[in-house]
Amino acid sequence: MKILTIHGPNLNLLGQREPEVYGPKSLAMINREIDLRGAALELTTTCCQSNHEGEIIDWLQNAGPEGFSGIIINPAAFTHTSVAIRDAIAAIELPVIEVHLSNISARDEFRQKSLTAAVCQGSISGFGATSYLLALEAFKLLINPATKE
Repeated sequence: MKILTIHGPNLNLLGQREPEVYGPKSLAMINREIDLRGAALELTTTCCQSNHEGEIIDWLQNAGPEGFSGIIINPAAFTHTSVAIRDAIAAIELPVIEVHLSNISARDEFRQKSLTAAVCQGSISGFGATSYLLALEAFKLLINPATKE
């Protein structure tokens, strides 16, 4: 089972950009944690990051044909602004889990509204980099319901 993780704009600056909000880990460190946890769950993981909306849409649309079973997405600022990414998620048949490092419900008012959450299988936020690992756990259950306790 292959899981695609898409990191949105400015997440390439993790570890140096507002560590009090987003944590001290770099994106490379988070990607390593995703890969290690994925392997432990017998999931193959691929991580990518873009500051460009169109590239993120292309990854969403191509994930199914490329053999992915699900997508974890942190749309970052596009969470609150991108109808195009929302529509791309709605248009594909793969399950998508939205992830945020910070608790967007406790942030600035303009960050509290997610345009993408309603078309995702679920959302996980506020647990820092662990949010991604929790999403992997959720996918293991979604994709293989026999592992549910």
